[in-house]
Amino acid sequence: MNQDWQNFLATQGAQIEAGTVRHFGDAAAERAATQEGTVLCDLSHFGVLRVSGEDAESFLQNLLSNDIREVTPNRAQLSSFNTAKGRMLASFVIWREGNDYLLQLPRALAEPVRKKLSMYVLRSKVKITDTSDERVCLGVAGAEAATLLQKQFAALPQQAWETTHSDDTVILCRSTQRYQIATPVARAVALWQALQAAATAAGSSCWDWLDIRAGIPFILPATQEAFVPQMVNFEVIGGVNFKKGCYPGQEVVARMHYLGKPKRRMYLARVMSEEAPQAGDDLFSAADAEQACGKVVQAACAAHGGFELLAVVQTEVAADFPVHLRALTGPRLEFETLPYALP
Repeated sequence: MNQDWQNFLATQGAQIEAGTVRHFGDAAAERAATQEGTVLCDLSHFGVLRVSGEDAESFLQNLLSNDIREVTPNRAQLSSFNTAKGRMLASFVIWREGNDYLLQLPRALAEPVRKKLSMYVLRSKVKITDTSDERVCLGVAGAEAATLLQKQFAALPQQAWETTHSDDTVILCRSTQRYQIATPVARAVALWQALQAAATAAGSSCWDWLDIRAGIPFILPATQEAFVPQMVNFEVIGGVNFKKGCYPGQEVVARMHYLGKPKRRMYLARVMSEEAPQAGDDLFSAADAEQACGKVVQAACAAHGGFELLAVVQTEVAADFPVHLRALTGPRLEFETLPYALP
């Protein structure tokens, strides 16, 4: 986390651990506000890679699962970086600043993924830099999010994945009631102070919970190489383009799309557990007590008790058997409805 920004957040009551805002004094109230009100979140638990240079577009086009040509100054997208076997190494939110591409991903993966991408640069005129601490990313969500932001910016994006620019600030619409802002530290301080007058400051996990509720997964260190994009519904939510041409793992991803169907899919679930579920935790069912039937993708505290999570589970198991966390005797998952339909 940018040190000046961290110092400012501390003056606002932020409880910060390992560069992540845990809460602002009342985690339960913040979770309730996330569900019922309007919240303001620091997103420093995400990192940002800047890909610049005259070959930046072709470089990314040859490496990522989506068509990078569709990322414009007014349009962002989801995409993934995969192994040759089609296993996801990272998932990104990508937007443009001028001719540069900004790739947002969990901060723990920013430097490892930068190094991995850099191995492909060779003679390309491309520079990949970790700019995670150069700017601040904020999240504003809730029924009043647009109204609050309209008081600060002349124009807002109107639809999901649209972006607008205001001087050195980028505003990204994640949904009709959820916005992300990337801005310099000095402006972030003033913006935070203005927005906090009408929005509840909330811990970063509240934003993660909104991603979980939206069915949008992020690959974390514990789940690298665990999933093919279709397992986490990435083609359903717009993270894969099947017409763009070759990239690492493209043959595997395309074969699954055209010649078969995933035997595992990502589901939304709730679990009552004393111990918080963690990304990478195994899931079990009576269908096969010896082997895991799935894996936790992400989890966060739910607004009114327990945890909500995204979990990749064998489709036949999810349809017919109870699924349990960590062991067959562990807490049972209660499946909920994703905000989009699965094929």
